[in-house]
Amino acid sequence: MMKPLFTALIAAGAAMAFSVAAQAEADGEAVYNQACMACHMTGAAGAPIKGNKEAWEPRIEKGIDTLYEHSINGFNAMPPKGGNMSLSDEEVQAAVDFMVEAVE
Repeated sequence: MMKPLFTALIAAGAAMAFSVAAQAEADGEAVYNQACMACHMTGAAGAPIKGNKEAWEPRIEKGIDTLYEHSINGFNAMPPKGGNMSLSDEEVQAAVDFMVEAVE
């Protein structure tokens, strides 16, 4: 009787651990929609529009680490973390990845 209960508890624990790990991953699209879209959909203040390959190419050529740095710390008219300082660096990086993937 104890073995099935123990097996069920182990399986439930593993499922819960997987769920927590999945939730911990930043959702780039959600961050984009919440913090980035206002400028990167309209081109406000010179922001490269998501999906505009020509606007993104010179930025991508500088490397992903530079894009991350500029997005996290701010660059030109873009404020740090798109103005949402409550975002983690990982969330900002996920949003950058989401926008870059749209032009690759």
